[in-house]
Order: sequence, then structure tokens, then C-alpha cells
Amino acid sequence: MTTAAELAARHCHAVAPGSPPLDDRRIGELLPLLDSAWALADDDRAIEREFRFMDFHETMAFVNAVAWIAHRADHHPDLQVGYNRCTVRWSTHTVGGLSENDFICAAKVDALLTGP
Repeated sequence: MTTAAELAARHCHAVAPGSPPLDDRRIGELLPLLDSAWALADDDRAIEREFRFMDFHETMAFVNAVAWIAHRADHHPDLQVGYNRCTVRWSTHTVGGLSENDFICAAKVDALLTGP
């Protein structure tokens, strides 16, 4: 079975438009590998997590680190940023739902706060 660290070490791959999103079984295998704060969005087409920080400076440092992960992966989340919080939402628009890329990137974001 894959671990969170192994998932975070993987690389995103291009997903062809029209490819099917992950099925419930695969989502059920991958979601438990992430921090328990990650959850399926209400529409089941994304995963999301809210992160809390001490102040705006910490929040923006986190946002910049997530932006670097997204840039390197060429896979970009939706971010909702406030003074001391950031909600990160991953989905794969080309499939209209979730792909393994979303879970890989979420694991990389988790590793920012927990270390390797």
C-alpha cells in the first residue's frame, strides 16, 4: 500500500481531456493517505482543506509555497486566502472531477507542514 510520503514523492502527469475522473473506489484508497483535514467537496468533484496560521505573513508564505508546488507540477488549485487562513481546493478540470494529480499535490502540501 502507498504511504503519504510515497504519494508526495510522485509527479503529476498530463491528463487527456475527456479522461474519466477517479471512481469512488480509487478516491477511497487515496483520501486516507492525506491528512484527515482533507475532505471531498460538496460536489464530490474536488478535495479541499482549510489551513490556519498565526498571521498574514505566515499565510502568504504558505500561499507562495503552494504556488511553487503548483508551478512545478503544472497543476493548479483554487485558493481562498484570508488574513490567517487559506483554503486549498484541488480538482482536475480536464476530467471534470478528481485525478491522481489532485492527491499527489495535496500530499505535497501536507508535507510542507509535516516535513518529509
